[in-house]
Amino acid sequence: MKRLIAALLAAAAPALALAQDTAQTRELLGQLGGRAALMRLYAMPRADGSARLTGEYLILPTLQQRYLEGERSKQLGVTFLKEGNSPILYGRPASATLQGTWSGGVFKGMRFAPGGQERERFEFSEKFPDMGGYGAEVRCELAEGRYASSLEYAVAQGRLKRLDWRSRVAPGGHTCLLTNLEQQPLAGGLRFVAGSCRVTLRDLGEYVRVSAENCSEFCGSQAYLEPVLVARNGACQLLRPQQR
Repeated sequence: MKRLIAALLAAAAPALALAQDTAQTRELLGQLGGRAALMRLYAMPRADGSARLTGEYLILPTLQQRYLEGERSKQLGVTFLKEGNSPILYGRPASATLQGTWSGGVFKGMRFAPGGQERERFEFSEKFPDMGGYGAEVRCELAEGRYASSLEYAVAQGRLKRLDWRSRVAPGGHTCLLTNLEQQPLAGGLRFVAGSCRVTLRDLGEYVRVSAENCSEFCGSQAYLEPVLVARNGACQLLRPQQR
């Protein structure tokens, strides 16, 4: 029996590794009813061509957040997502469901109440607005709770002139510092890099979101960089989702 279990595990290992290697993160921008929203979904492919999905969406500019889990079929991209107020949805009643199709980079359908009543239509796209003509000079100081940061950047016609992003986390005083980043091509946004660290700007309509990924090499052990929303008038706010 032990040999049989070992053989089965050995046979399953390549498939599990492949599934992990092909797991994808997708961001989509669109409308939920008449409200602008940003959606992030993590897709884990299955052997039959379908995919398990988890993630969340964020209503802009209220920053109201809802969590999602469900699946996408292989045929026609039929997608069903359970919505809830907690990242752990298993065993908890859904606050709503999103049902539709996700094909060709577009996810559209209907949001339903728990009783099955139609609430509002939605449509999201994986394609973000081009930022080749974007220009701004931004300087802002942000603080909330233990976290404080300063962000300064200048962009002209989609080209980075300078960027300085710092943060400090109390009470330990650990800090992050990003400067001297180089620009890389990015469809539907702007991307600046230093080593494995990536700073990405995305046009969300009323805001430009500035986010950092894989930047631990430029931060103290307890420091981090929270995403920032930059309004068209240059005002800034931390992108901190609210559960309501």
